[in-house]
Amino acid sequence: MITLNDVRAAAARIEGRVLRTPTVPSHALSRATGADIVLKLDNLQAVGSFKERGAANKLALLTPEERARGVITVSAGNHAQGVARHAALLEIDAVIVMPRFTPAAKVTRTAAWGARVVLEGDNFAEATAHANALCAREGRVFVHPYDDPEVMAGQGTFGLELFEDAGPLDIFVGPIGGGGLLSGCAVVGRALRPGMDIMGVQVESYSSVSAVPGDEIMPPGGATIAEGIAVLQIGRQPLSVIRDHVSRVLVVPERAVEDAITLMAEGAKQVSEGAGASALAAVLTYPELFRGKRVALPVTGGNIDSRILANTLLRSLLRDGRLLCLKMEIPDRPGVLADISRMIGEAGGNIIEVSHQRLFTAASVQAAELEVMIEARDPTHAMEIMGQLAKTYIVRRV
Repeated sequence: MITLNDVRAAAARIEGRVLRTPTVPSHALSRATGADIVLKLDNLQAVGSFKERGAANKLALLTPEERARGVITVSAGNHAQGVARHAALLEIDAVIVMPRFTPAAKVTRTAAWGARVVLEGDNFAEATAHANALCAREGRVFVHPYDDPEVMAGQGTFGLELFEDAGPLDIFVGPIGGGGLLSGCAVVGRALRPGMDIMGVQVESYSSVSAVPGDEIMPPGGATIAEGIAVLQIGRQPLSVIRDHVSRVLVVPERAVEDAITLMAEGAKQVSEGAGASALAAVLTYPELFRGKRVALPVTGGNIDSRILANTLLRSLLRDGRLLCLKMEIPDRPGVLADISRMIGEAGGNIIEVSHQRLFTAASVQAAELEVMIEARDPTHAMEIMGQLAKTYIVRRV
């Protein structure tokens, strides 16, 4: 098991190679959740994620002979970028195996650091099997993304900075994929903040250690916006630390992660990927556990595909009632669209998108169907807009 001294040694080793990222209070998130929220912003790292901490520590410890052999790793994106960047800084040849589902943004950014990227396997397990075979064939050093004490110690530097900078804390909540971050931070937290409650969080489809300190379960897997923690089985070494130091593991649904990404962007003004927002998702899902407590949340990464971010924000706006999608049966005559536009504008709504169909969906040749997406201030305002339109036209919500 790693110790606080291992983490401190890692911090000295990687100093100047990774950023000491800010630890800041978030008044907006505190108001939204009822807890006193403190954020640690590792989405500001050069590769947009905490993962380069462990990669930097591991690569710094390689012997000259190991560096000459080159390295290989497997990752869904963030560890890949960390290894690629620090291999480039140390002039080490690197191969990165990534699952085929990895977001394009992470693949592109990894290749930009000069590593050779291999896309193989439909999931992390298949990609790992290919990486192991390639490692044996080419004689490279395997840099495990989480099940390695040197990587765990590097990730623990996140917690070392946080607990030094944050002041008193009641709870630390960390995401669990392979377990490297939470295990490293748990070791530091238990040493520096012995009275602090340490919790983990997983998404429903990858909740392998939700029974901690009980036995693991085999989760179903599948698609998730939190692909950074989409790991079917936690590492053996991180698991032993988590069983000793983590009080409980919370499981959050996909919708909560999407809502957390939106709240992080709108409230904290931070871009976060799904895994990076999962700790906030836990606070949103279990508010009674955190209300009135001072809670530290890691924003572990910001490498989210722009299209996914845009769709997530729109989905959240629809759920919140701030986007209103209406279908209307209207007479097919001049001036009707202008009249509807005027009514929406006078009610304070903002038209986002319009679809006007005459030929295929209208009940009569003298009628048309109009689909309109409207931005409103809140759900009450949305219903007011709909009510105004319904006085003149047949309206239904989509």
